Amino acid sequence: MLYSEAVRGYIATTDHDWFTFLRARQPLEEVNFWQPSAHGFNAPPGTPFFFKLKAPHNAIGGFGIFARYEAATPRLAWDAFGEKNGAATFDAMARRVGRYARDTGGPAHRIGCIMVATPWFFADGDWVEQPRDWRPNIVSGAGYDLQLGEGRRIWEACRERAARMAPVPAVVYASEPVAERFGQPQLVRPRLGQGTFRVAVTGAYGGACAVSGEHSLPVLEAAHIRPYGAEGSHDVRNGLLLRADIHRLFDTGYVTVTPDHRFVVSRRLAEEWENGKAYYSMEGRTIKLPPRVADRPDPELLRWHNDNVFEQGAA
Repeated sequence: MLYSEAVRGYIATTDHDWFTFLRARQPLEEVNFWQPSAHGFNAPPGTPFFFKLKAPHNAIGGFGIFARYEAATPRLAWDAFGEKNGAATFDAMARRVGRYARDTGGPAHRIGCIMVATPWFFADGDWVEQPRDWRPNIVSGAGYDLQLGEGRRIWEACRERAARMAPVPAVVYASEPVAERFGQPQLVRPRLGQGTFRVAVTGAYGGACAVSGEHSLPVLEAAHIRPYGAEGSHDVRNGLLLRADIHRLFDTGYVTVTPDHRFVVSRRLAEEWENGKAYYSMEGRTIKLPPRVADRPDPELLRWHNDNVFEQGAA
């Protein structure tokens, strides 16, 4: 497996129990490297993310590719990632959050979800020596230049170990690693998994249904505009946050969202079920869009849904 040359990586202090739990379950498409409180994480998607085990181990035990950061409740993180949070049950995860967080603030407490794609967890004998210039007062982690010194040593050692591990997870970087032939190195956006998609779409829409404005998280779902089974992706631009009933109607073609973001209800709903007043009352409204333009639904995907899933009904 080949990676394009990344400029910087992030070396994160990592809980040994989290690490060993997930190592026993690899290969994994994604994991949630959660933080007990939502303090943010500013690395660009595609950044190599290294798991540096805490003392007494003091070694790099593996790495993955940073996909996205979102603040989320522990329940949402569990519903999206399950055991990929590094715990066997939600209660076990919640206890660990409570142990690390100074104030959990009740059910609304948010943790930081650093979502990592295609993680590799090395056997004990394959661990890489931690940076020789690592400062003991570093709490969460530190960024390193991967083209120089200790950063380069660790990056090359981790890639070498990943290359001889099997099975190989999905490639997330371009296959040509020779930066000199193509100018400045560039990060490549990693492929998102289902768990990352769910948390990312929920965060992008501010935890509110794009159509109804409903904020109750237990009834909200991340809907694919073009289904994953129909060559859709887990990209946020292929997602809408919808109330569960609207999601079901969207998937079955009774409702759609036009490329100019209008909510439309098919006549089929009334013709076939003699009902639907609650949905027709919302017809024509402009959906709520994510603040970040990069997270907004792709117009071409919405057009695909209009043409291939939505059915207007009898004339």
